[in-house]
Amino acid sequence: MNLVFLFYLSSGLFLGWASGANYMGNVFGTAVGTKMLSFTAAAIICSIFITLGAVYGGAGPASTIASLGSINTMAGAFVAVLAAAFAIFMITKTGLPVSSTQAIVGGIIGWNLFVGLPIDTYALFKILGAWIASPLLSAIFAMILMSVVKLFLHRFPLPLLYQDLYVRIALILTGAFGAYSLGANNIGNIVGVFTNVVPFNDIKIFGIISLSSTQQLFLLGGIAISIGVFTYSKKIINTIGRDIMELSPTAAWVVVMSHSLVMFLFASENLHNFLVKYGLPTIPLVPISSSEAVIGAVVGIALLQKGRGLKINSLGKVAIGWITCPFFAAIFSFIAMFFMQNLFGQPVH
Repeated sequence: MNLVFLFYLSSGLFLGWASGANYMGNVFGTAVGTKMLSFTAAAIICSIFITLGAVYGGAGPASTIASLGSINTMAGAFVAVLAAAFAIFMITKTGLPVSSTQAIVGGIIGWNLFVGLPIDTYALFKILGAWIASPLLSAIFAMILMSVVKLFLHRFPLPLLYQDLYVRIALILTGAFGAYSLGANNIGNIVGVFTNVVPFNDIKIFGIISLSSTQQLFLLGGIAISIGVFTYSKKIINTIGRDIMELSPTAAWVVVMSHSLVMFLFASENLHNFLVKYGLPTIPLVPISSSEAVIGAVVGIALLQKGRGLKINSLGKVAIGWITCPFFAAIFSFIAMFFMQNLFGQPVH
């Protein structure tokens, strides 16, 4: 049973690999693009913290993805995720950052359309609302942080050598936080549709570390993402780090920090429970687009500079990737569901 499941899970691992190429650029693209950190060092830090975030913080957003379309067969989950992975892979080849959230939502909708089941519109509108809110929040955070940093450096000027050192350390720490938040927020996109059919048993490692069946699933997804980080992310780093807007090292830190805060807000179950406990408005636990959050932060900095240095053509190409990705994934998912059920005889529902 586990071998059969691992075969079907291969599409999720492929999606993790394809997504890893994008994720690296989102958390360390600005650091590598500004020459503050080497690619190898960034890839190691990114892989470790994405996996930790996936295993220990991914449950909340993953439940939202699972509720969007209750795929209850391994074959159906396999095809939906394969469609998302294929869409990401094709768009990544063009050098454009895309979102695994957009891709998996398209894949799930393709399944819903094929089997004739209604889409959970509440979950869908929560996700769509987060897609709109996340780049706006990231832009606001970036404008606030950039203004505060400029004011601090104006009042307490640092020697250039120390400033360079502090920014380098800040980029590493913030990138680690961003990678953890990204893994927690986006692991549901990678393997969330398999949570209803996962056959693993809970285990203990060395009698100390407990891993539930879902955490084991998330661990496999995190490893697949890490492989994508090391093998296929350099092209995306150029788009994030240089092609949209040339960034100073300080601005690079602001971008990563703003992105990381937004990813954390939409992934933290502890924060969500804290707000519920005191009757405060909650932030939905929803997988959001890491690419949108990063680019929202870049645009926020550009707005502070009255648009100077912002490369509209590159931004427009990125927007095209965002729009086409879910549609492409949905169409491919619908067609692939037909072949899986009618040609290979595997029930998708």
